[in-house]
Amino acid sequence: MSLLRVLVTGMIWLGSVVQGAPRGMIPPTKRDLPFAFGSEKVRGVNLGGWLVLEPWITPSFFESTPDNVVDEYTLTQTLGADEAASRLEQHWSTWITADDFGDIASKGLNFVRIPVGYWSVTPLTGDPYVDGGYKYLGMALDWANDNNLKVLIDLHGAPGSQNGFDNSGRRGVIEWTQGDTIPQTLAALNKLRDDFASHPAVASIELLNEPMSPVLNMDTVRQFMTDGASNLQSANIAVAFHDAFLGPTSWNDWGAASASSSLLLDTHHYEVFDNGQLQMSVDQHVTSACGFGGQMTSSNKWTIAGEFSGAMTDCATWLNGRGVGARYDGTFNYNGQSSSFIASCDGKSPGSVGNLAESERSNIARFVNAQMVAYEKAAGWIFWAWKTESAPEWSFKDLADAGIIPQPLSSMNPAACG
Repeated sequence: MSLLRVLVTGMIWLGSVVQGAPRGMIPPTKRDLPFAFGSEKVRGVNLGGWLVLEPWITPSFFESTPDNVVDEYTLTQTLGADEAASRLEQHWSTWITADDFGDIASKGLNFVRIPVGYWSVTPLTGDPYVDGGYKYLGMALDWANDNNLKVLIDLHGAPGSQNGFDNSGRRGVIEWTQGDTIPQTLAALNKLRDDFASHPAVASIELLNEPMSPVLNMDTVRQFMTDGASNLQSANIAVAFHDAFLGPTSWNDWGAASASSSLLLDTHHYEVFDNGQLQMSVDQHVTSACGFGGQMTSSNKWTIAGEFSGAMTDCATWLNGRGVGARYDGTFNYNGQSSSFIASCDGKSPGSVGNLAESERSNIARFVNAQMVAYEKAAGWIFWAWKTESAPEWSFKDLADAGIIPQPLSSMNPAACG
């Protein structure tokens, strides 16, 4: 998640643009999967900022670097292979550990979604990225299995960047689908399948996170999804795919017509990347989230909210990208686009959960509770993220430890959406 969302806020806001494709592209198959999608609710967290860096999640990692360092690509390019490898190894070995998986399980969660970039799986000659993160994915699967957690392995970054966000590894121009980038992406997925699909913790592999539908040719994207899903069909896992910002019903005519084909639709819901949303009251945020949960039930595939948070502003440092600013306080400025002042960011993302005002704690609690209830109308939810350095409204761990997310989860208010 990050800065070029300004291109797709209309899509995110409406969330229901429908574009069809031929039916029956993926033959349905009946099988027993490692997780009972549809009958057992997914309740999970994303391990964001670990194997794919995002400056806003771990700003301390970037603060000592020049201003041109805005993503993992420019970080490794600027530092050089040896220094980047040294810093990243330290980060990989400490940001997420076995103890985190025990803590995740203790909070009543049953899933983790692990973002990984293609460069960790099938590195490409000429890229500045450094090797070494892939072994931690294998370790994470063992830690998950030790704690009875299931895993969705998420291909978060594709060659050329599928969305231009820093979370794809490279912020800026979208060049995915050009040249050999699609075969290279499929190769990464095939390696993930071959290496990990049989692991007892793995319940799903996601074909690609957040391909940018307003920019990419959707016929090309759907063909990639078809080919990728076909390659994964031999594995006894669910094949997850993101809705490309088109909304949860936009893929009803793609693939097999029922969930028996093991397709898992991943849709992301944030209410902070659009000026209109940023002006909403907490009541309006809750109503919007509850309505989105209703949209999710109209999908003919298992559907999860694979990313959401407690944020109602974009005030977290570098949330929109390093050096970009926030729409909420009118400092947003990127690629010729700007925003108008709504209110001050003071106190909205105060660095630690302990610094949240009581009113902010209450509002975040209401909003998160409503989203959990809403998304469990469908197949469930995966919060973004497990933890952050300084953005508490985005940190499940901090919110749960502070009692803002209910513990146990069974104590959430089921009437939050009426």
